[in-house]
Amino acid sequence: MAQDELHSIAREIMAIFAHETGLSSNEKPKRYLWTDAFAVCNFLGLHRRTGDKRYKELALRLVDQVHHILGKHREDDRRTGWISGLSDEEGEKHPTNGGLRIGKELWEREPGEPLDMNLEWERDGQYYHYLTKWMHALNKVSEATGEPTYNRWAIELARTAHSAFTYALPSGRKSMYWKMSIDLTRPLVPSMGQHDPLDGFITYNQLQAFAPKDSEWPGLKEEINDIAGICEGRDWTTDDPLGIGDILCNAFKVAELILAGYWRRADLLRILLRSSQLSLRAYLEREPMKLPADQRLAFRELGLSLGLKAVEKLRGLIAENLNLFAGENVQNLTKSLLQHSLLIQEIEGFWLRPTDRETYSWKEHRDINMVMLATNLVPDGYLGLS
Repeated sequence: MAQDELHSIAREIMAIFAHETGLSSNEKPKRYLWTDAFAVCNFLGLHRRTGDKRYKELALRLVDQVHHILGKHREDDRRTGWISGLSDEEGEKHPTNGGLRIGKELWEREPGEPLDMNLEWERDGQYYHYLTKWMHALNKVSEATGEPTYNRWAIELARTAHSAFTYALPSGRKSMYWKMSIDLTRPLVPSMGQHDPLDGFITYNQLQAFAPKDSEWPGLKEEINDIAGICEGRDWTTDDPLGIGDILCNAFKVAELILAGYWRRADLLRILLRSSQLSLRAYLEREPMKLPADQRLAFRELGLSLGLKAVEKLRGLIAENLNLFAGENVQNLTKSLLQHSLLIQEIEGFWLRPTDRETYSWKEHRDINMVMLATNLVPDGYLGLS
């Protein structure tokens, strides 16, 4: 399929998303943090590609809706106002100070109520890895508009999330909760997401690298040092396609920070590429592409496809800056991963077929599936606007 046709499909998908979720229509707004983070990036990517100001306006409107809906207590909650507890006036200035709700339909688990993991997937609260995606989206808005306020909001969100989600084990080593209550006062799922500390470490550094060179600007030095300790010695390998895609996207972000002169971490880049290589091998051994549509989760596969697109962009960065990436086996690992590039067309082609979008598994996660498909078709919004 030609690129123009793919971009046209992406525009159509995002127009439907905007209308159906109340962003460009009179429908009641329906906000979900993960989906909205990628949608913001998609609108920025479409604005960059077409020059149409409406896409930038949609991105900014979406940020505003997320902050005023997910940054506040639910309509069915006895509590009202900003989750942070700030006044209306101060909350407008610092909308991320209390974190952001996931946007799940069901009320969060009550204190003392037994944990039911099947039900927990449908309950509201705050996810750390959703918050890092929103930090990334806000930083991209700051980059695209030249308005530093969005970077400040992302840094304030990082500080809030880090303080709430991290804690000390009896051994003294730090760990992280996977899910917290809406008001961030208690953990709902105490185990740690495998890649949460990695996402946090790289995202914090992104925000710090992009922040204005102003001594009065909030920084993340303490949080970066803290989460670096949580990352130390971790194994990032996984057989989850979304997790693999996230590692690959993070590897590309590391390369961007190296290129920008922010740090010299080719060692980290090598570790992430090697982990991705091992992970892909484990994932593909299960022959997942042979499964029928009703046994596959589109957004997870599309996350992998996006990661492989990040590797293709990484190849270009390396080719243009060999001096920065020499001597760390990065080139060989990148070439090895590029052998799997055909998976991009295989995954995209599968989910672009209308017949493969008629299953319950697609319809159950329709918004996130559609937005992740659009992200694959216009990846520059998420993977870099510069």
